[in-house]
Amino acid sequence: MPYKNILECIGNTPLVKLQRVISDNSATVLVKCEFMNPSGSIKDRMALYIIEQAEKKGLLKKDGVIVENTSGNTGLSLAMIAAVKGYRCIFTLPDKMSSEKINMLKAFGAEVVVTPTDVPGDSPEHYVQKAKKIAHDTKGAFYVNQYHNQDNIAAHYHSTGPEIWQQTQGQFDAFVAGTGTGGTISGVGRFIKEKSKNIMIVGADPKGSVHYDYFYTKKLVTPAVYKVEGIGEDILCEALDFSVIDEMIQTDDNQAFTMARRLVKEEGLFCGGSSGAIVYAACELAKKMGPGKTIVTLLTDSGSRYISKFLNDDWMKENGF
Repeated sequence: MPYKNILECIGNTPLVKLQRVISDNSATVLVKCEFMNPSGSIKDRMALYIIEQAEKKGLLKKDGVIVENTSGNTGLSLAMIAAVKGYRCIFTLPDKMSSEKINMLKAFGAEVVVTPTDVPGDSPEHYVQKAKKIAHDTKGAFYVNQYHNQDNIAAHYHSTGPEIWQQTQGQFDAFVAGTGTGGTISGVGRFIKEKSKNIMIVGADPKGSVHYDYFYTKKLVTPAVYKVEGIGEDILCEALDFSVIDEMIQTDDNQAFTMARRLVKEEGLFCGGSSGAIVYAACELAKKMGPGKTIVTLLTDSGSRYISKFLNDDWMKENGF
């Protein structure tokens, strides 16, 4: 039977065993290929869930406008949904994001506002503050608020978590995910912890983000700029439930991009830089856990939106990688 529309194709992504990027005497690492969602990222799950909940609650009505701050992927998911459902959409995103993401957003019909990356979280020019202002000033606007929306967590509790459990029959020892908005690791983490307290939940966070230090010290450090997109954050997010996380692993840009390039060239998995960061963390954990253990992790988005960046040799050289 044909699907009614492309939104029905979200989820049910395959789980694939890594073969060549894993060190000897390591645990098995299984990657869930979230880049195979229709718009090319895991954010399709959360975006559809939040929009449908907003429609049910009357927060988003016919002729409404979807407004959000995004590193690109959530915007692409929302733009795809807006195209299918007939909504106008406006997105703010920092200027470090790839031109591919901006052009893809515009292709879906979205309005894009680019903001400076290196500004404080409370600056009017920060992409979050800018989105809030646009939502406030726009009639019929629904502000998605992915960083603090509890439906972000619920989306993964109801879809990603159960899928992983079904695909593995619960036979794994650790789950590794990035800590961006926090929705994925929190939702999947809550689901897994309800099933088994013995499975470790591990967050991967880039150097420059605030999450790693906050997890271990409960203090907010001053964020720093980093190149990898779609992972980490410069503010604390209410969609990140630290209580379900057992451990955090910090990665740097070089580790993220090098691993992502290896995943493309050695595993045939055409994924983005955040996937590289997460898999690098999973591989480090796999060395510690050793043979006989299994780790599940995620390839969060497609490499197709980074052709001009880390998948370009000249860009890598220019940026010292």
